[in-house]
Amino acid sequence: MTTTDLSRRMFLGGTLAMAACNERGAANGPPEGAIPRPPQSTTSTMMPMRRLGRTGVDVSLVGLGGAHIGRQKEEGESLRIIRSAVDRGINFLDNCWDYNEGQSEERMGKALLDGYRQKVFLMTKLDGRTKEAAAQQLEQSLQRLHTDVIDLVQIHEVIRMEDPAACFREGGCIEALLAARKAGKLRFIGFTGHKDPAMHLAMLEAADQHGFRFDTVQMPLNVMDAHFKSFEKQVLPVAVGKGMGILGMKSLGEGIILESKTVTAVECLHYAMNLPTSVVITGCDSMTVLDQAIDAALRFQPLPPEAVAALLDRTREAAREGEYEKFKTTQRFDGTSQHPHWLTRAEL
Repeated sequence: MTTTDLSRRMFLGGTLAMAACNERGAANGPPEGAIPRPPQSTTSTMMPMRRLGRTGVDVSLVGLGGAHIGRQKEEGESLRIIRSAVDRGINFLDNCWDYNEGQSEERMGKALLDGYRQKVFLMTKLDGRTKEAAAQQLEQSLQRLHTDVIDLVQIHEVIRMEDPAACFREGGCIEALLAARKAGKLRFIGFTGHKDPAMHLAMLEAADQHGFRFDTVQMPLNVMDAHFKSFEKQVLPVAVGKGMGILGMKSLGEGIILESKTVTAVECLHYAMNLPTSVVITGCDSMTVLDQAIDAALRFQPLPPEAVAALLDRTREAAREGEYEKFKTTQRFDGTSQHPHWLTRAEL
């Protein structure tokens, strides 16, 4: 059996599983215009699931971040983390064409062989802003991930005010994504960004102007964000109102938020889970960190208003200038700013 035959068989199995998931969603009401389910208690030993906006798909409360996959010295350790996550109920896998010079996608692709592909909802991101660059990057991602279809492809790092126009212009990356969806190479389309809520709002406005609807949006949602250039306050209500799947990221801010000594890792995760997030994506570069993320999901209880207020009071002073959200205030985490050629050419 060739790799292509295997990936096609794995995807068909995954499609059947997702179809069953969609039928369950339909039984609970029409997906059109639906918003993420409200936070619920999750004290069982089963990974809690939430609806991914209007897609009708259910995804795990915790998602496995792709940026941290590929950082392990040994490839085998990366594969062990991914498969352990899936075996324990995580079905949302995050990735990106540019993570770790392609190593994140390559390792994830290997981990998803032997029947694992059909168990997950697979997402990756593209940097290309032109139709040609986006199409080339997508083909590379499909090859690295050993699959014929990626469940969700997102436009990565909408962090410049000119990005919306670049994406939607004639010959822009939206054309490549629509063509790929028509060809069956991807199922859903979204976008991400971590710099300023104004850029997310501009992207949503551009989509409205072009009669386009994004299925998902990924943004920083954490205890510090609520006080500074807040995606929670400015973008989240708009996205929820549009029925989009809400992908929370930077819940710990690459661990930098913990340096403020105001909150614990579990408090950070629970804060993000308490929002109308479909999934909280968190980086797990070791089995210990993976254990922590899964345990946080299993133990999550909706936070009473007074608990939320206490967390926000505790973090207000530290968060005021964005000191612990470096992804907003510096270019340290801006891959496309450091490598602008990624936007127009498919090379690392």
